[in-house]
Amino acid sequence: MESQESEHDATEDQPRSRRRFLKGAVALSSFLVIGAIATVLKSITNPVSQELSTTGQLTFPRLRVAQLSDLQVGQPVVFNYPLDNEPNILVKLGVKAEGGIGPDQDIVAFSSVCQHLGCIYEFQAGGSSPTCNPSYKPEGPVGYCCCHGSVYDLTKGAQVISGPSSRPQPQVILELDSTGDIYAVGMGPPTIFGHDTGSNNVSADLQGGVPVG
Repeated sequence: MESQESEHDATEDQPRSRRRFLKGAVALSSFLVIGAIATVLKSITNPVSQELSTTGQLTFPRLRVAQLSDLQVGQPVVFNYPLDNEPNILVKLGVKAEGGIGPDQDIVAFSSVCQHLGCIYEFQAGGSSPTCNPSYKPEGPVGYCCCHGSVYDLTKGAQVISGPSSRPQPQVILELDSTGDIYAVGMGPPTIFGHDTGSNNVSADLQGGVPVG
């Protein structure tokens, strides 16, 4: 008798097990479908997220900025990078600089967006004065922000010399090819002003706009 009852209970458990399995399968399928839809929508609204390197990180665009033979000491070249609305300066300083390229290792580039409050600072050659502060004459090439007086040493990775800025300017990573063309290929930390200051510098600097073509 007990054996018959056990067999009867086992028989009733089988449909219940199948129902639980089917419910779980349906729930899993729904989760996967929702995830797939979210991924597609993200790729549509943020196409940059699809630009992945072999390490799975976002990659900076490659942009021709200048020709080595065209550069003159102390004459900055303005260009937008990595987004099409973000100004930078490239300049041949005339003195060796950290991260500099070229025969004299004196060609550098930095974001022009001041890390203090987002004003656009200006390049100042050594011994020259900004129009907003005629009494100031730096010993070497600097970036000077007329908004609040932040000063960046362009020979030392745009470290802050004085003023309210608490962070250096992000340096543009440059490459020089065999023909003398100079390319922007990336940005060094910290992230550009106005972007997320998280640890993933590449992802942060490529958010909020259109990468240069």
